[in-house]
Amino acid sequence: MKKKAGAIAVFLGLLTVAEAGGSAYFYRRTMKRGNAKKERTMKMAGTDWNQYLPLIQERKDQMLAQPHEDVYRRSEDGLRLHATWFPAGDQKKTVICFHGYTSQGMSDYIGLSAYYMKRGYSMLLVDERSHGDSEGEYIGFGCLDRIDALGWIEWLIGRCGDEIQILLHGTSMGGATVLMASGLELPGQVRGIVSDCGFTSAKEVFTHVLHSMYHLPAFPMIQIASLVNKKKAGYGLDECNALREVRKAQVPILLIHGDADTFVPCSMCSRIYDNIASEKKMLIVHGAAHAESYYKDMEAYEQALDEFTEGVIEK
Repeated sequence: MKKKAGAIAVFLGLLTVAEAGGSAYFYRRTMKRGNAKKERTMKMAGTDWNQYLPLIQERKDQMLAQPHEDVYRRSEDGLRLHATWFPAGDQKKTVICFHGYTSQGMSDYIGLSAYYMKRGYSMLLVDERSHGDSEGEYIGFGCLDRIDALGWIEWLIGRCGDEIQILLHGTSMGGATVLMASGLELPGQVRGIVSDCGFTSAKEVFTHVLHSMYHLPAFPMIQIASLVNKKKAGYGLDECNALREVRKAQVPILLIHGDADTFVPCSMCSRIYDNIASEKKMLIVHGAAHAESYYKDMEAYEQALDEFTEGVIEK
């Protein structure tokens, strides 16, 4: 019996060490700047971007031909944050754009720049913390970024005046950011929120990835990573959940998602939609993979944006 008990104790000890090691590996690859690689994210997302490269390059050239400047501000915890500012017209209607995980502001909104600029919008393309030219060691996954978003809103009002009308548009992690921000007390200048393939929380999307792509159990890896992240980055992985935050929303929300998204499942979009307390609309794009909806069906995407903004932004 003693030998059996000893063997069990050794096995449990090895299992604990293995789980701790796996959690540490997962955490380093996912949460820390420099270890979270764009190439790995794109491979997991599975979207074939090669087919859209000519259009993206054409619109990038058009975009960069417009007047623009780099702008900076400090976050509440002292990080130097960066964005690229594209002023247009009288600067009285502006969209603040939030990119996806391991991306940056000037990458995710090249395609949509044509839509917004043709309609007279100024654009503020944000590099979220730990991305692009913004400082930060730990990725915020919307939880910290929503506070940074509030700071950018205040910066924009200070820059353009109280009469400005603001639209928030986020993709993937940026979509989660703007949905999580919907639960904050937003200034009246924020007229609407657009979330494209946003997730509910870091915990839920990591659990999905571990199950669907790595065929691994999430427990206790996610729980350990959440405790570590709370200590190092200041938030737990389910501390801020878009599904809960939209229950407090007071501004209209448009949700967009592709039904072929295997990275952030479309079911998350439906669950979030069911919980939105404010005026809401939803567009599901058939056959669109992760963050592909605009390119897969540009006409439907732009029509959804037109119908949404007509109700919230004054011309």
